[in-house]
Amino acid sequence: MKKMKRIFLIVLDSLGAGEAPDADKFNDTGASTFKSLSLSPKLNIENLKDMGMGNIDGLSFLGSTAYPKAAHARMTEASQGKDTTIGHWEIAGHVSREPMPTFPDGFPNEIIEKISNAVSRKIICNRAYSGTEVIRDFGEKHVKTGALIVYTSADSVFQIAAHEDIVPIDELYSVCEKARELLTEKYGVGRVIARPFAGTFPDFHRTSSRRDFSLKPPKNLLPEAFVNFGLDSIGIGKIGDIFAGVGFTKSIPTHSNEEGMLLTEKMLGENFNGLCFVNLVDFDMKYGHRRDTDGYAEALSDFDRFLPRFCKKMTDSDILFITADHGCDPSFSKSTDHTREYTPLLIYSKKLIPENFGTRNTFADIAATIADLSGIDFKCDGSSLPLKFK
Repeated sequence: MKKMKRIFLIVLDSLGAGEAPDADKFNDTGASTFKSLSLSPKLNIENLKDMGMGNIDGLSFLGSTAYPKAAHARMTEASQGKDTTIGHWEIAGHVSREPMPTFPDGFPNEIIEKISNAVSRKIICNRAYSGTEVIRDFGEKHVKTGALIVYTSADSVFQIAAHEDIVPIDELYSVCEKARELLTEKYGVGRVIARPFAGTFPDFHRTSSRRDFSLKPPKNLLPEAFVNFGLDSIGIGKIGDIFAGVGFTKSIPTHSNEEGMLLTEKMLGENFNGLCFVNLVDFDMKYGHRRDTDGYAEALSDFDRFLPRFCKKMTDSDILFITADHGCDPSFSKSTDHTREYTPLLIYSKKLIPENFGTRNTFADIAATIADLSGIDFKCDGSSLPLKFK
């Protein structure tokens, strides 16, 4: 396989491509993020369709093209979960055979008391909740008492919401770090998430200073393999947080999709040799969970407009992977949680011969393919796609 100098891996957070074969086990039968977006008048993704998005198995309703510009495939999640951490770890080569612990009925008093004592603040809520609704229902009490709002979801997460004027950002991050230290073993959730908010009741709103504190990856994953091989490994967005800072020569946090796209485009002007791993979180955080189908469609249309400009600046030794980590169907009626779905994969390079690789058995095929393209000796849970070049 041809060796590439720079590999860009962009995760469109939560862009699901239809219910997975085991969706019923996750109570997600009928979920389809892309199908919901296709019904929005705000969706305009002609560039993605030109690349072959509609040629992917199960996405023909988008409209296929006779001459796709990119190689493409439908990816099946093999891990036992549908959250950000598990999805990204699988993209990076590791299939999680056991699900991370979830607490749909709230966390046991034992761990709540330990965390409360460690951070010297009381805790309120402690149940599964929507992120926007929890600050509406508990925000005023938090402002009056200073107690932290702790909540969870169907995912393996421990989320802490606090008003920026009551608990300054640095203190909230410190609280999350202490919680992360205590949430291990049977309480070892995938992520502790800082969820700062601002405003006055009843108009509280979440701010862009969210931060994730993940478990350390279970083994040597793709980013660390690049570092061990003496190559660059750059994370943009919340990528560094998802991998607990392990495996990156440089990590650049962002506050929006727009900032993430601008920073990724800027990397085309940098003389690096290795991986640029990007997460665009707005799709999930701002639109999927908030059930804003038109907002999601507009955000994807913004990415679509960014795409040709980015591809034009790519060199012959660059290659671009576009995929997702799970679904979050904004029209799904059963919950506001992530949805168990296939994900799309597009691979573009100026010298790549476009092919349809059908439906793959694991996201980890992405890691195996990238390792081959980089000349890295990297064993993972996936199989490399046999890409062909002109």
